[in-house]
Amino acid sequence: MSNSGSLSTTSGHTNLSMGERSLSVVVGLALAAAAAQPRPNKLLSLAALVAGGALAYRGATGYCAVKANLA
Repeated sequence: MSNSGSLSTTSGHTNLSMGERSLSVVVGLALAAAAAQPRPNKLLSLAALVAGGALAYRGATGYCAVKANLA
């Protein structure tokens, strides 16, 4: 059975603690929500939305590629 719809990484392991995951999700969702507010600078809003989404995804999966490459 394929896992194509899940948020797990291909290797199935995590490299973030529960605290890091929780903080990533909370900050990511807050950043994405702030970016969704109308602002004069659309490019800045888009960058904040992408960064917020990436942080939320990092927290949801429990895997950070940057942290994995630094280790």
